[in-house]
Amino acid sequence: MPEAVRALPCDHTDDAQVASVFERVLSESGRLDILVNVAWGGYESMMENGEFTWARPFWDQPAWRWDAMMTAGVRAALIASQHAAKAMVEAKSGLIVHISSWAAQKHAGNTIYGIAKAATDKMAADMGHELAEHGVVVVSLYPGLVRTEATVAAGVFDFSNSESLEFIGRAVAALAEDPEAMRHTGNVLVAAQLGLDYGFKDIDGATPTPLTLDEA
Repeated sequence: MPEAVRALPCDHTDDAQVASVFERVLSESGRLDILVNVAWGGYESMMENGEFTWARPFWDQPAWRWDAMMTAGVRAALIASQHAAKAMVEAKSGLIVHISSWAAQKHAGNTIYGIAKAATDKMAADMGHELAEHGVVVVSLYPGLVRTEATVAAGVFDFSNSESLEFIGRAVAALAEDPEAMRHTGNVLVAAQLGLDYGFKDIDGATPTPLTLDEA
C-alpha cells in the first residue's frame, strides 16, 4: 500500500536542500500537482533580554527579523515556486498557494510582518498573471486564527471562531478539486469563505466565520 504522507526535512533557506526535495518528488512521482508555501521566519526570539520586541515600532525592530521574514518567508516561497512552476508549466496544470494574512492590507502590530505579507500577496498576483496561460492557478490564502501549539499555549486568544490546522488543508483541497479554479488565480482568498463557498467544515464540524478587513 503506498504511503499517504511522506515528510522530507528541508531547510528552506538552503537552495540546495530545496532543489533536492523537488528533484526527489519529481523523480518518484513524475509530477507535482500542488505547492503550498507556508515556510516562515521572524516569529522566533520574540522575547529578547526579557522584552517582547515584536510590538516595537519599525525603527526599533531588530534587523534579523527583516532578514528572517524576507529570507525564510518571501524568498523561500519564490524559490520553491520556481521549481514547482517549471514542472507545472510542462504539465499545463497545477496549483500554487501562498499562505498570507490580513497584515498584508492593514497594520497588524509589526511593520516588517506587514511588508512581508504584502510582498506575498503581490507575488501571488504576479505569478498568477504569468502562469495563467499555462493552466497553473496561483492564489494567496488567508487563514483565520489557527489553533496551533503556540497559539493555544499562549493562553490569550479567544478560539470561539478559530480554525484547526486541517481546515486550511481542506481549503487547499477544495481549490485543487475545482475545475474552474482558474477564476481565482492571482487573487486573495479567505479560507473560511472558501468553506462556505465549497461547503466544507472544520474537523470538529464547525463552520468558521470569514473575517473582513475591518474585523481582522
